[in-house]
Amino acid sequence: MNIALDRKNFFIVIFFISLFSIVGALYFEFILKLKPCILCLYQRIPYIILIFICLIGYNYSDNLFWHYLVILVFFISVLISGYHVGIENSLFPELSTCKASNLDLTDKKQLLQSLNNQIVSCKDVLFRIFGLSLATINLIISLTVVALGTIYIYHEKN
Repeated sequence: MNIALDRKNFFIVIFFISLFSIVGALYFEFILKLKPCILCLYQRIPYIILIFICLIGYNYSDNLFWHYLVILVFFISVLISGYHVGIENSLFPELSTCKASNLDLTDKKQLLQSLNNQIVSCKDVLFRIFGLSLATINLIISLTVVALGTIYIYHEKN
């Protein structure tokens, strides 16, 4: 059985990858109660953008601009998730927004406010699938789509 990935199917596949990624992230956050770090939240942005790009690109699939845009957004996802994986593995320093701040435990107001605004460290891996962090899985997905998308466009042009 040979399934050709035509221009419209390209957007359908990317749409479902993006939708599944967002639904999965929301499942981990709200059902499993795993609070995301700031980089986890940033990693969702490309997928949300891709959902809209796919809806538009599907209707204008004759124009390769939308294909290039998909690859560009996934490349940005590679950068964000790659940086996150680097932080998890102590290759890069943590962002200041990722670090839990030192609290004055004698100040009740500050202590109560910190309970509501708990910052999750970007270094902490709260969940693993097959030994891989979710940031690592996102990096693998994004790299794969960039590579396969580039090959697809190369073959489309030739």
